[in-house]
Amino acid sequence: PRHKCGNRKSCPQNHFAFKIISGAANVVGPSICFNDMILMSTMRNNIGRGLNIALVNGTSGQLLAADTFDMYSG
Repeated sequence: PRHKCGNRKSCPQNHFAFKIISGAANVVGPSICFNDMILMSTMRNNIGRGLNIALVNGTSGQLLAADTFDMYSG
């Protein structure tokens, strides 16, 4: 069976599924999946070098903000 965000197991009831994938240099970009919705990825064109962060409402699961913090250039 298919589980949310491609995880190996289903999450318990009243929990959100998520999967965070770190990038590999310029070969594979990072991505953040939350409750079967891709929040940040190369295809959405909203990732960058450094830390990619998505802020999600813990009750509703709604995306509140997403941003990138470039730790190299300051």
